[in-house]
Amino acid sequence: MVKFKRIDHIALHVKNLLVSKEFYKFNFGFIDYYEQITPSGIKISYLKLGDTILELVERQDPCSGGFHWCIETDDFDVAVSQLKKNQVELVQAPHPTDARELREKGWRRVVYKGPDGEQIELRG
Repeated sequence: MVKFKRIDHIALHVKNLLVSKEFYKFNFGFIDYYEQITPSGIKISYLKLGDTILELVERQDPCSGGFHWCIETDDFDVAVSQLKKNQVELVQAPHPTDARELREKGWRRVVYKGPDGEQIELRG
């Protein structure tokens, strides 16, 4: 049986590549990683946060209903304060979350909305 190692990247379809790139860079600290235009003319931008890669695909019809992804933080309160200051839309207020393993004991979670309605969970 093939042994799978990890998720290489998460891809989001976005209406405006520039707006989404700036949102993730400014609010979450992503950096530019790689860009390309496919043979069919689709613009794609890859952003990096540590060893996580976020692929943004510019589409006229992005669909993100019901979709969310999560970022871990070492300083939950500072992150929440910064996102509030930046007026990132809150979907679900900070609240305690179950610890899946010992290091997560006492963690909280909060959910925000991205530029195309995608939900971004923050845990820490």
